[in-house]
Amino acid sequence: MNALLDFIADPHNNFMGQSITYLRICAISIMLAIVIGVVLAVAVSRSPVLSFIAVNLSGLLRAIPVIAFLVAVVPFLGIGAPPATVALVILGIPPILLNTYTGIRGIDPATIDAAKGMGMTYWQILTRIQAPLILPIVAAGVRTSAVQIVATATLAAITGAGGYGAYIFDGFNTFNKTAILAGAIPVAVLALIIEVAMGWLERALTPIGIRREAVQSQMVVKQGEVAKA
Repeated sequence: MNALLDFIADPHNNFMGQSITYLRICAISIMLAIVIGVVLAVAVSRSPVLSFIAVNLSGLLRAIPVIAFLVAVVPFLGIGAPPATVALVILGIPPILLNTYTGIRGIDPATIDAAKGMGMTYWQILTRIQAPLILPIVAAGVRTSAVQIVATATLAAITGAGGYGAYIFDGFNTFNKTAILAGAIPVAVLALIIEVAMGWLERALTPIGIRREAVQSQMVVKQGEVAKA
């Protein structure tokens, strides 16, 4: 532990600078993934063909390793933060897109028909009815996406973008366990913080009625299990 603290305190290792770099890469990637994922989901939700293409393409993207994206974009974007950001955004889009699309398609059509009958426009329905209903589901997708991005952003060091990944790679090259821990521990802590914070946000955005229904459903399931026992 003392060796780790000495490593962090050593100005030569620039721990604060690497931390800021890592947080900046993650924050930019998460924000871009949210904007692109939500916009795409809303855009394709009205077209069965586009929805089919978007959903299946998202599933395909999740199967491709991030390092493959890094290798593919480096010739066009060079080294540094841009290729790493692009790769992380591509990694983060699928969970948000799929959750947003699922939330939109899961809304009762009768609710939309009632809104149309009241004379509400498409954008009014989207912002006043659909958005509040799907926010918890979107938050769940953002939660998954953010944790994946934070946990994977160490690969940004491959393109020279810096961050905690630089410590990890240097540690492996020099067999320095302290450097590896200096990179791995902050990433794990940051991912845990985001997981907890987004979990709280997801619960906060869930309407009280839906939360009560979920609790009642769980109670019914438990009662059934007790009866079987």
